[in-house]
Amino acid sequence: MFVSERAAYAVALGGGALLWIVTAKIAGRTEAWDAPMYWTITYPLAIVLAGLLGFLVPRRAWRWGLAVFLAQPVVLAASASGFGLMPLGLILFAVLSLPAVGLAALAARF
Repeated sequence: MFVSERAAYAVALGGGALLWIVTAKIAGRTEAWDAPMYWTITYPLAIVLAGLLGFLVPRRAWRWGLAVFLAQPVVLAASASGFGLMPLGLILFAVLSLPAVGLAALAARF
């Protein structure tokens, strides 16, 4: 282990939230995934962040992918005007986390 688990959680949660907030602000959107740059820049960066954390903290590395994407619906909920589509959004975040979970688990093997 190169980094403490507590620090890795802070980086994963903080990084996921920061990626969402910065993307939304730059794009001028309430929800970051409404911006094209979320899919071309932010989403790949979130996956890479999970992979890096998986490499640095390899024990149960899959959790870093989940943590990065867990922070994003929390920020979304804090800024959303309604919660009608929240269940669908949570399902989408779970699906979006799968490549991050996979990369983190793969990176942990190195």
